[in-house]
Amino acid sequence: MNILFMCVANSARSQLAHGLALNLFGSSHQIESAGSKPSRVNPLAIECLKEVGIDISTHTSKSVDELAPAFVDKLDFVITLCAEEVCPIIISKAKKLHWPLPDPAGASESLERFRETRAALIQKLTAFKNENHL
Repeated sequence: MNILFMCVANSARSQLAHGLALNLFGSSHQIESAGSKPSRVNPLAIECLKEVGIDISTHTSKSVDELAPAFVDKLDFVITLCAEEVCPIIISKAKKLHWPLPDPAGASESLERFRETRAALIQKLTAFKNENHL
């Protein structure tokens, strides 16, 4: 199974989803994240996942354009996570899912908002895992 998580900056939601999915689905699946305007992995995203034993400190924020064409060609799912902004798009035969989640980064950024996003993603990823028999 090849899965791509996308949001605009690839700094918070898609990074959280990426780390959680790797942990939940295992290494037999290829999981990536990317954005249309990459910036940096938010330190609160790193801290939030560290609280549950997941280390994404080596992850980098990357553009959709940086993804290997071979990976894009083999994508099974593209999951966008934007809520209040325009999500990036990628040309792919993959099944597209949209899980709109508010961006925990920004003006009212706090570890608690990242925890709320983490909890929502755990619910969605668990349901996704069960539906797709991963």
